[in-house]
Amino acid sequence: MKNIFSQTLDANNSILLLVDYQDRLFESIESHNCTDIKNNVIALAKGAQVLGISAVLTTFRAQINGPFLLEIVEIFPHASLIDRKLPSFDVLEDHELLEAIKQTGKKQLILSGLWTSMCMCHTSLHGLRLGFDILGVMDTTGSEALEPHTAALLRMLQGGAVCTCHLDGVRSSI
Repeated sequence: MKNIFSQTLDANNSILLLVDYQDRLFESIESHNCTDIKNNVIALAKGAQVLGISAVLTTFRAQINGPFLLEIVEIFPHASLIDRKLPSFDVLEDHELLEAIKQTGKKQLILSGLWTSMCMCHTSLHGLRLGFDILGVMDTTGSEALEPHTAALLRMLQGGAVCTCHLDGVRSSI
């Protein structure tokens, strides 16, 4: 039986999935400081870029919730940026998004998004069911309160995801 918790990140077999980093979706986050979340996700993106890890970025109803964080779009100017229309907490239910990830052939999914208790948790569990190794980056996300954030973290761990922080994920691949 493979122990996913002892594996290190393989930059050649990884893809970064950043979910819905949009201004309006930050407005209701109370579990963590939003400036810290933004700074950490930008640092995660820069680390992934240095390691040559490609990214897929998503928005949900960008006309309403605003565009994806410009600082990250500038880091990954050629990344797939998919504006999801399907109202689902599981972004992998979006066919276009799932195909963009599958086409890479990579099996390690570095995942972060707004909110932990919704899109990040449900996407993580779906990714595990599809056979991806999930690395959930927990200091780049937040929820409506600390309790839902913590509950989502535990649910992801119980499902088989590896949870880490942005610097640990980058360090583990060096």
